[in-house]
Amino acid sequence: MPIVAQSTETTDWVSRFADEVIEESERRAPGKPVVVASGLSPSGPIHLGNLREVMTPHLVADEIRRRGHQVRHLISWDDYDRYRKVPKGIAGVDEESYKEHIGKPLTSVPAPKGSSHPNWAEHFKAAMIESLAELGVEFDGISQTEQYTSGVYREQILHAIRHRGDIDAILDQYRTKKAPAKKQGQKPVDEAELEAAEGSGAAAEDDGSSTPAGYFPYKPYCGNCEKDLTTVTSYDDDSTELTYACTACGFSETVRLEEFNRGKLVWKVDWPMRWAYEGVVFEPSGVDHSSPGSSFQVGGQIVGIFGGKQPIGPMYAFVGISGMAKMSSSKGGVPTPADALQIMEPQLLRWLYARRRPNQSFKVAFDQEIQRLYDEWDRLDAKVADGSALPADVAAHARAVGTAAGDLPRTPRPLPYRTLASVADITAGHEDQALRILSELDPEQPLTSLDEARPRYDKAEAWINTHVPADQRTIVRSEPDAELLKSLDEASQQSLRLLLDGLAEHWSLDGLTHLVYGVPKVQAGFSADATPKELPPEIKTAQRSFFALLYHLLVGRDTGPRLPTLLLAVGQDRVRALLGQ
Repeated sequence: MPIVAQSTETTDWVSRFADEVIEESERRAPGKPVVVASGLSPSGPIHLGNLREVMTPHLVADEIRRRGHQVRHLISWDDYDRYRKVPKGIAGVDEESYKEHIGKPLTSVPAPKGSSHPNWAEHFKAAMIESLAELGVEFDGISQTEQYTSGVYREQILHAIRHRGDIDAILDQYRTKKAPAKKQGQKPVDEAELEAAEGSGAAAEDDGSSTPAGYFPYKPYCGNCEKDLTTVTSYDDDSTELTYACTACGFSETVRLEEFNRGKLVWKVDWPMRWAYEGVVFEPSGVDHSSPGSSFQVGGQIVGIFGGKQPIGPMYAFVGISGMAKMSSSKGGVPTPADALQIMEPQLLRWLYARRRPNQSFKVAFDQEIQRLYDEWDRLDAKVADGSALPADVAAHARAVGTAAGDLPRTPRPLPYRTLASVADITAGHEDQALRILSELDPEQPLTSLDEARPRYDKAEAWINTHVPADQRTIVRSEPDAELLKSLDEASQQSLRLLLDGLAEHWSLDGLTHLVYGVPKVQAGFSADATPKELPPEIKTAQRSFFALLYHLLVGRDTGPRLPTLLLAVGQDRVRALLGQ
């Protein structure tokens, strides 16, 4: 039975996980705040695929807060991971010179040139933190650099080393098994496992390293060059004296691990250690983490060594963008949450993550598809307002527009995104012209300031300026196409006369929509109000031909922005001149 009955949200995946997490948290730690977690590596731009690692627990945590429970959403910044490779396409980064930092902790790598942040990790964390604030995501950030270098995990490290034989035995169950067949489009191991594996010098298993004394689940960072290209050569359990040698610079030293804070547990041990240390009840993981023998599965056994339990951990599917394959932060040009928030409101981006179950993949649109997504969102908004939306859609909408802390700021007059994009395209940054056009969309409720249409207008303008190729931008003719006008047959001339005769009477978005679709109907002997069911199929052909003629006369192309918006943008006097009146 659910802990709290949800009258409108019982079919929603977030509510189902919230039920399960509350119940499990009460079993594990009665009376204490529920703990959910995410982990992010600031090894480069934190992309929209990584955002699912945050949004999945955020949505569940927010639902738990709505029910009156205390909850902590931890985001572990894996900023003590090794710098594994130089990401491509990073402004202010010379790839060759940055290769010298490979093997250092991310917080020991210089920030890109021109950055105001102290190091590489902080530079990329800052952009994500700003985006999460705009999205309304409440979290407690934990720097793994701070945790390790301050000695917070010292007892956990010593405990892991004392039980290295038990850990090795668990890992050995998977070393001897044949690796599962790689699915098309899927990596054999995830980014974090690759980072740790390449850093430890271990085989692809990311198990740790071998020493003369046997298996060892800990990697020191070199005291000279700061890199993790080190090998533990001896360890004494009684004194905790550890000797290591660096293969990068040749440095060697002996330290007492009970006093030493410059190293970390290997990934497959580090992750379950943190589950136990923080008491994590819910943490999702990507497809790669969840494959047989990978870190989440192995961690489920290792966590018991630390006295903890594996979190409820749904697998989440990949997030793509229109026209691109699965995202990887090691490739340049991968869109980030900040890129998405430049062209869409936070509500829309939240909705994309809320409406799909974690195991369902989806795409974030940066192309023309964004206009269709906004149309879909606006239809849902209207259905929620009039009470006709389905319960699961109502739930997804509620999670998109706000959190337990309140609603996110929204556009006062949310005009259609495609209309705003068309206006921004045609006016090319002239705000007075944009306001003139938008104020004529609905003469009964004219827009009095562009601020009423913001931030949606600004998002649409940014989309036009950054994602629409120059050859697809709209440039209105400066002079009539006299040659085309002269060549028109009588039927085409009549269609233009019908349009021009109705301009003044129909000068609004709805009115011009009715007019441009109605002209071919009237020409064919039907009423302008006739519905598609009342019309023969050839009327659609006539409408397409009429529209193409108007586009040629106005912008010199076969297509363009929606004609009603284009006509409003051009203005009555100029429309009349370009159409030969």
